[in-house]
Amino acid sequence: MRKGYITDFTGKHWKIRLPQYEHFTRLDTLDKRWTPENIERTMGAYASFGNRRATINYPPQMPQNLKEWFKPFQKTSHIYKLYLHYCYLLGVLPKKTEYKPTSPYLKEDLKKLDEFSEQVRYMSKYGIKTFDDLYADRDKLQAEMDKLITYRTKLQNKIRRASPAEKETLRKEKSGVTERITELRKQLKLNKGIEERSVKIQEKTDMLYANEYREKEEMQNRKSQRKERNAR
Repeated sequence: MRKGYITDFTGKHWKIRLPQYEHFTRLDTLDKRWTPENIERTMGAYASFGNRRATINYPPQMPQNLKEWFKPFQKTSHIYKLYLHYCYLLGVLPKKTEYKPTSPYLKEDLKKLDEFSEQVRYMSKYGIKTFDDLYADRDKLQAEMDKLITYRTKLQNKIRRASPAEKETLRKEKSGVTERITELRKQLKLNKGIEERSVKIQEKTDMLYANEYREKEEMQNRKSQRKERNAR
């Protein structure tokens, strides 16, 4: 499709997904009228439910630039802004906010808040804004860790051949190298976790967008039905 979606129109339920996502979403879960029969019946005719732009009810504290930046159903390379946007949706930012998310998708992630916050701090500390920044930092971390692992092996070989007095000094040096390797492993885990989580964040924000769309349409339908009943 022109919007970049991968489609599956082979079964009873028509489905779509973006290339970066693993699972398909049924059209009729986004809007109950989006069944194969209804779509085929309205093709070529004016379908009002397919021509409105959906909106999201953002937390009131969210900065305007983050609202305007976010584009639902469009994969972004700017992971830091994606994380910040999600922090506001979760009610984590700004601090001491009274906003509380109601969506079950968001409440689930609040249980992993410590890990989430650590990832945000990591990106902020090392100036990681995009996927390119993330991958560059990962390569740097991996190169340093590989170098230190090789050096630690050499130290271990020296310890075997060293005199008792030299062993103590070499062991202290080896201990410092091991601590740095442990720190690098932790940073690499954060780095890779950010890449994995960014996809889930995009998926969940897209779900919120789709649910907002569906809720808005259903509300408009109820209003129309009330007007029809009152006009009788």
